[in-house]
Amino acid sequence: MKGLKEILIKGAEEIGVDLPPQVVQSYLVYIEELKKWNQRINLTALRGDLEIGVKHFLDSLTAAPYLQGAKRVLDIGAGAGFPGLPLKILSPYIELLLLESSQKKVFFLRHIVRRLRLQGVEVIHGRAQQREIIGEYARGFNLVLSRALADLPTFMHLALPYTTEGGFILGMRGKMGEQELQGVDWEGLGLRLAETKKLTLPFLQEARVLLLFQRSDDPTAADLRRLNL
Repeated sequence: MKGLKEILIKGAEEIGVDLPPQVVQSYLVYIEELKKWNQRINLTALRGDLEIGVKHFLDSLTAAPYLQGAKRVLDIGAGAGFPGLPLKILSPYIELLLLESSQKKVFFLRHIVRRLRLQGVEVIHGRAQQREIIGEYARGFNLVLSRALADLPTFMHLALPYTTEGGFILGMRGKMGEQELQGVDWEGLGLRLAETKKLTLPFLQEARVLLLFQRSDDPTAADLRRLNL
């Protein structure tokens, strides 16, 4: 079995991402802390190095190409920090907001930010639909993303208020991701499907679909009701 360092480096190469040595070292520290905290609180159901390395870190890195031009990034339902923190470690120039509803996970996220001495990261305890959070951060992000937080229409409904006009929303979905596009008037919501990307995670050969939307116009209340939310 490959070592964790090799999994990260070789796996990242397979998905087109070059990991500098300092980034790999930060990932290894992150994983060590994740496994340590996971013994006390339930951060992730994944236990082995291969699954953690691939399903958390390499999966997060599939979003790396979409960071170009994104100054402010929002990760809704960040959990134990994925995909937001691996992306921030790789691209320290982005300003990152991690939004998470579990207080225990928020404690872990703040610990990791301090442990890795990351600058330009804010961790918020709450839910994306809370009025006070929307009020403070509305239209504040060039890129909003999440890893399968909810079904695709629900995620778009949550992400839209936070996205700048002309900004992007990235849905990181499983193998059935394209099917979630059906039955929704995306253009009526002021969204344009900019890219659909299919890929396979290294080593475990699990399929992923990345759906990139661009926000063009403001959605109306009637448009939002079409999502049946």
